[in-house]
Amino acid sequence: MAKHVNITIDGRNILAKEGRNLVDVAKENGFFIPSLCYFDHIDPPLGTCRTCTCKINGKHGPACTEKVREGMTVEINDNELKDIRKAIVEMMFAEGNHFCPSCEKSGNCDLQHMGYEMGIAISRFPHLFKDRLIDYNAKRMVMEHNRCIKCMRCVVDVKTDDNKQVFSYQNRGNETYVGIDYEQEAKLTHEQAIHAMNICPTGAIMVRGESLGKPFGERKFDQFSTRPDYYDSAVKSNNNKKKPKPKTIATVSLAGCFGCHMSLLDIDTNLLDLVELISFDKSPLTDIKNFTKQCDVGIVEGGCCNEENVETLRAFREKCDLLVAVGECAIWGGLPAMRNTMPLGECLEEAFLNCVTSEPGNTVIPYHEDLPKMLDRVYACNEVVKIDYFIPGCPPDAQHIWKAVRNLLWDENYSVLYSEFKYD
Repeated sequence: MAKHVNITIDGRNILAKEGRNLVDVAKENGFFIPSLCYFDHIDPPLGTCRTCTCKINGKHGPACTEKVREGMTVEINDNELKDIRKAIVEMMFAEGNHFCPSCEKSGNCDLQHMGYEMGIAISRFPHLFKDRLIDYNAKRMVMEHNRCIKCMRCVVDVKTDDNKQVFSYQNRGNETYVGIDYEQEAKLTHEQAIHAMNICPTGAIMVRGESLGKPFGERKFDQFSTRPDYYDSAVKSNNNKKKPKPKTIATVSLAGCFGCHMSLLDIDTNLLDLVELISFDKSPLTDIKNFTKQCDVGIVEGGCCNEENVETLRAFREKCDLLVAVGECAIWGGLPAMRNTMPLGECLEEAFLNCVTSEPGNTVIPYHEDLPKMLDRVYACNEVVKIDYFIPGCPPDAQHIWKAVRNLLWDENYSVLYSEFKYD
């Protein structure tokens, strides 16, 4: 019979079986410890991602490598530890090219899920936009190195029937990447190949012909949080009740697709409640070209890809008391930033000189003094001006926008549901 021991988690005494994994014990007792490399059947645990960092008996360390023992004292939810774990996940997003709206694993991605659970709207670290090769050489798999977080799950868990490794670490330090042994990959059964794709916490390993695409609401991480305290972290409270006063809003679409404005219109009949309380100034919704007054809130979708975008954004910063970046393009570049992984010259050559739809003899890169000058890359709005609030999504959920705007204008309390906080 297993021996039971007494441990303490965030000041609460817990009786648990000795030798069990700390992450599992915490989860069963209502404590959320984020993790990416941990998989319950991989033993010993990997401890590579450090997303589960806690303070154990006074020292920082990964919770997934700890077995519960008598007298163990664990701290999980103090502000410093929350910020450490959040920073680790933000660095993963910034270091890789994680374009969620274009990824087949969106909605089924563990990294994306951890971002939702932690309420990450933007990374505090600049995105690197590394130009990494995509490996198509394996028989059935595609290795997307831009998405790999080097968790090591595939290295230790994916093996052939004769116990040969399929994946392995190549190079060292910052140049480390996960390589595929093509000979061994060819020996995997179809089920083993699917397992390799599913055990990957991101979309780094994909199997040809096996689409993970499902309608929104049917994907693994669409609707429900695994955190017992999710709503506590999502509620934005302000006890200063004020009588609503008329406010002015300005909106603009920069290097984006106008989808965030369409999502704003999806607020539908709720907009009618604000007819007497809100007026739109400079906005494509009103076709007012220039500011006529100082505005209370400016809503910006899209990043900055040319000089005109930068000039417009700076004008919004000057004319709006609060500036809100709406959507992934405004927050970090989004899909237009896919060009950031290659030089601008190559992008222009591919679009205008080498494009298969170009007419023969008419392959010219357009240039005129009236055309806005292209920037070397797509810039996030907060790289150009100060942004006061970020609403992620591609596009953001209409209710998320609605709640955030009401809070900014009139300090109304609101809670963003897990199903409303998305990157795609």
